[in-house]
Amino acid sequence: MLNSGIQQIHGVGLLSRLTQAAVRSLDRLAGSVLTPDDGPEHQRTGCRGEEETYFWLRKLGYVMVARNYRSARRRGEIDLIAWDGDVLCFIEVKTRRSRDVKPAEAAVDRDKRKELRGVAREYLRRLPENLAFRFDVVSVYIEKLTDRVCIELFKNAFPVT
Repeated sequence: MLNSGIQQIHGVGLLSRLTQAAVRSLDRLAGSVLTPDDGPEHQRTGCRGEEETYFWLRKLGYVMVARNYRSARRRGEIDLIAWDGDVLCFIEVKTRRSRDVKPAEAAVDRDKRKELRGVAREYLRRLPENLAFRFDVVSVYIEKLTDRVCIELFKNAFPVT
């Protein structure tokens, strides 16, 4: 009985790694087949940070619900929405190439928090009122020379109200 539980857990990890490998392979293939992304470097860096965060949070057990959620009624977007146990998390991802100026999470200032709360309220309109939720912030640092990724999670980063 215990062995079958271990195999199931190991199988989920394997499935997650296979999914991540498949997505990254498709991204590489798209990069060689499609025209190169001419967008600004900071946008490409931000997209990579969100992707790295998506898979990292899944490894931590988060169940992903949405990526880049937008509301027709509100300005802004929520990078990731996921369940952490029985708590719905609205996750803002900030990615930087260095720590030289200020921490990435410092970019979630008062105006950004207000924007995130507004979009989250729109999302919550479709869900039960007594639902537990929180706002998390993830800082991602991608080193310039090595391309090494460092991820920091700040659970309940700012108050709901």
